[in-house]
Amino acid sequence: MTLKEAGIGTTVTVAKIGGEGALKRRIMDMGITKGVRITVRKVAPLGDPIEVTVRGYELSLRKADAALIEVTPA
Repeated sequence: MTLKEAGIGTTVTVAKIGGEGALKRRIMDMGITKGVRITVRKVAPLGDPIEVTVRGYELSLRKADAALIEVTPA
């Protein structure tokens, strides 16, 4: 399952981060690394962006970026 598919209010654990190069580095620089827990807080009316809580702060991600993050239920 990817972060894009996780429902509102769901807490998940990052299993793998897809993408390459600068894109993968940008996701990791936001604090999203393997093993970290993420809670999905909100999804915009049209589905983009997705607001999540990671490492104690709120973060907004595009659907395209969220689709690169593979997660498992926490």
